[in-house]
Amino acid sequence: MKSIISTDKAPSAIGTYSQAVKVKNTVYLSGQIPLVPETMEVVSDDFAEQAEQVFKNLSAVCEAAGGSINDMVKVNIFMTDLSNFATVNEVMARYFEQPYPARAAIQVSRLPKDVAIEIDGVLELPSVT
Repeated sequence: MKSIISTDKAPSAIGTYSQAVKVKNTVYLSGQIPLVPETMEVVSDDFAEQAEQVFKNLSAVCEAAGGSINDMVKVNIFMTDLSNFATVNEVMARYFEQPYPARAAIQVSRLPKDVAIEIDGVLELPSVT
């Protein structure tokens, strides 16, 4: 049985999808782009600021699901320019503790709202005993 995760602390869906879907202890997070939840506008044209906003948005969805960003086991990072790889690592290091999740970083030609970064992933909630 699946349950839908939703929070107003992250941008609302801009299409036919949910912010996240939970099945047992696994949460599948939809891609987050650098929208400010209150305005639904892109935070900035600056890549570092966009990356920071995406991780804030992911954190909010993880918390709404009952976990934290450090419970993510897989992260997929989509960027329009892989030369921003080092910046992503710097920003990601502020949000994750070791051991880090598995990760892919992929260059794509375009993302929604012409942003420079989108991240999705999988969260494994801690078992409740």
